[in-house]
Amino acid sequence: MNPGRLRDGKVVALLLVVALAVVVLLNQFAPTRSAFSAKVTNGTNSAGTAAYFTCSSAVDADAATALFAYKLSESAGSRTAVDSSGRGANGTYQGAMATTTASPNACPRDAGGAYVLNGSTSFVSTPNAYRNPTTFSEEVWFRTTVAGGLLIGFGSNQVTTSGQHDRQVYLNTSGQLVFGTYNTTTQVVTSPRSYNDGAWHHVVSTMSPTTGMRLYADGVLVASNAAFTTPENATGYFRVGYDTITGWPGAGSYSFSGSMRFAAVYGSVLSPTQVAAHHAAGR
Repeated sequence: MNPGRLRDGKVVALLLVVALAVVVLLNQFAPTRSAFSAKVTNGTNSAGTAAYFTCSSAVDADAATALFAYKLSESAGSRTAVDSSGRGANGTYQGAMATTTASPNACPRDAGGAYVLNGSTSFVSTPNAYRNPTTFSEEVWFRTTVAGGLLIGFGSNQVTTSGQHDRQVYLNTSGQLVFGTYNTTTQVVTSPRSYNDGAWHHVVSTMSPTTGMRLYADGVLVASNAAFTTPENATGYFRVGYDTITGWPGAGSYSFSGSMRFAAVYGSVLSPTQVAAHHAAGR
């Protein structure tokens, strides 16, 4: 027997045992690894990361130019629509104030329910009069099965029916969205389709001397006219859910009947990217 070979064999065996022990330990403490594969077969679907997780965070991101921002998520019977923009422009719930937490809801990751408007006495009045805003964006989430009613607009009276009324977004008697302003004559842009289907929808209207009038529904531009650049020269209040729409094409009821969340007005034009991000946050 060769003592040198025996000794070398024992060393090799020992090294193998040590190596095996190291492998076992590494497997015990190594992070879990997994593989995933997927195949998208529907070409109309897409995936991506939303810019904001909640409607609150989306609105807050653009609050620097907001005139007011109401979540409309207060409890039933509340009188104050709290302004989350930091401007302190709290609104007032007029008439009956009811809420619902029924699912599905717009902005489902935001706390609170939705404001339910009864189509006759329910609306929100804003506290401040604004002198001739010419650059602005109006925004609200809504759900209804009724064709007609003001969603958000600008009027000369804070509470009762306005004599002057402009910068209005409403549903016409066919359920289409209409954005209207006035400059010696009515200037309107109208959505091709109707939105009184009982589903939640997001609407944004924008206007400025450089961009004209634009109307977005569910994050997408649905109507525009770059030639409509000047609204009526007037001082007034923004109103949510009720005011006169007499004289506008397809006008029906003044009062909106349905549910609302997150109504806001900005002193700037929201970009297409901002509008899409606000909509995505509420899905």
